[in-house]
Amino acid sequence: MHAQDEADIVACIPSLRRYARGLVSDPDRADDLVQDTLERAWSRFSLWKRRSEVRAWMFGIMHNHFIDRVRAQRSRPEDSAGDELPEQPQRPRQTDGLEVRDLDRLLQRLPPEQREVLLLVGVEELSYQEVAAIIDVPVGTVMSRLSRARARLRDEMAGQGQARDKVSAVADKIQRVK
Repeated sequence: MHAQDEADIVACIPSLRRYARGLVSDPDRADDLVQDTLERAWSRFSLWKRRSEVRAWMFGIMHNHFIDRVRAQRSRPEDSAGDELPEQPQRPRQTDGLEVRDLDRLLQRLPPEQREVLLLVGVEELSYQEVAAIIDVPVGTVMSRLSRARARLRDEMAGQGQARDKVSAVADKIQRVK
């Protein structure tokens, strides 16, 4: 492996960490996913076809490894991360940290195939064609998943706003009674 190839792989690490964090939510599991991706990339570098970007190839490795983990979890439903999520996202307290946490929870409610497309297009700014190549689906499927993910996030966020309004209304009534 050439020094430039090594530098290209290392340059992908921040993007891989960001994408992994969006996929699994837990920082430790995200780091494990990145580590596994890097190990596979190093050991299989000779299989990389230089007709594509190394970044897209790395995201493809991560995608495949993530899907393998999701499939394995389906056979063990008691270990699923969705059980730990509350029924309603918690109300933000005017701080960015809580808003980010709520957004992360909303992202985790999305089906994995929608979440990964949303993250690759929205956060990593990959083109539809690159995403289609990474996850091995037609471009139309990428666009459809992205559209459904955005619509579902919009609906969830609207529901979160309605929940906040209901809490505020109840709090107002309690204040008047006192």
